[in-house]
Amino acid sequence: MNKKLISLASGAALLAASFGTSAAEKLTLQLKWVTQAQFAGYYVALNKGFYQDQGIDLTIKPGGPDIAPAQVLAGGGADVVVDWLPSALATREKGLPLVNIGQIYGKSGMMLTCLKSSGISSPADFKGKTLGVWFFGNEYPFLSWMSKLGYDTTGGEDGVTVLKQGFNVDPIFQGQADCVSTMTYNEYGQVLDGGLSNEELMLFKYEEEGVATLEDGLYVLEDSLKDSKKLATYAKFLKATIQGWEWAAANPKEAGLIVLDYDDTGAQTEEHQIRMANEVAKLLASSDKGIGYLDPAAFDRTVNVLLDSDSTPVITKKPEGAYTHAVFEAAAKL
Repeated sequence: MNKKLISLASGAALLAASFGTSAAEKLTLQLKWVTQAQFAGYYVALNKGFYQDQGIDLTIKPGGPDIAPAQVLAGGGADVVVDWLPSALATREKGLPLVNIGQIYGKSGMMLTCLKSSGISSPADFKGKTLGVWFFGNEYPFLSWMSKLGYDTTGGEDGVTVLKQGFNVDPIFQGQADCVSTMTYNEYGQVLDGGLSNEELMLFKYEEEGVATLEDGLYVLEDSLKDSKKLATYAKFLKATIQGWEWAAANPKEAGLIVLDYDDTGAQTEEHQIRMANEVAKLLASSDKGIGYLDPAAFDRTVNVLLDSDSTPVITKKPEGAYTHAVFEAAAKL
């Protein structure tokens, strides 16, 4: 091919690329927490070009201790957010109409990790103990659990002392708490890395205690679903997201390394991200319909757990319209 034809071909390719870029639909995803393998599927889908294949130009915003996904969504800083269902339902009841368009985790990774030396061998031993709890919406399942057990969480003699835990496990090492909140895929590993062994600990998984609630799901504002074009964009986004999570579950080591590439802080380590990716894979939605489908029975279970809280109600009534399968069904047709 002569230089003139090469030039023309290159020009045509650049023109086609420019049209492809302009045609891509921009979308911003706000994560619930910092860049880590808890969100591996999104980073994998971005890295592997799954969003690009669907015509989505995705921007992923990491979260942090001072970032509330729902507030970012309400302020127009994101189109879709990752949040936990208890927090989303509480926000919805307060007036911000969040709607779940896809459920990524089917099981809860939350648990209380307690020192055996504190004398705790069962939930019956929580009385009089100090329990570390995350707030900013993460406290809702815990409060419901304590209500179910009949423990006062306001400092009474017949209850438990609630320590507002930072997003770390320091209190269990500093003698400030008998138990701390941990996720199976994250902070529990930090406890072990800190020098405590499995033999020194008692674990109380919310799944096993019958108070598990749905965690990482995808939420948008209700009004946006009335726009058929936005709904179609969400479907493309969800299709690519599901592909990303399926790949991450099948390749946890590689997924952990991909996440590491997107960590601009340098705070994450290879060992921790790979371990997290392996543990997260165990939590993904496992209904017959696969990742991304919100099981109505799991939704009802979460609602019932939240409504069981008498002392500090998370929600006061069963929510209506808090989730839709329309986006999942549209994604399945792509």
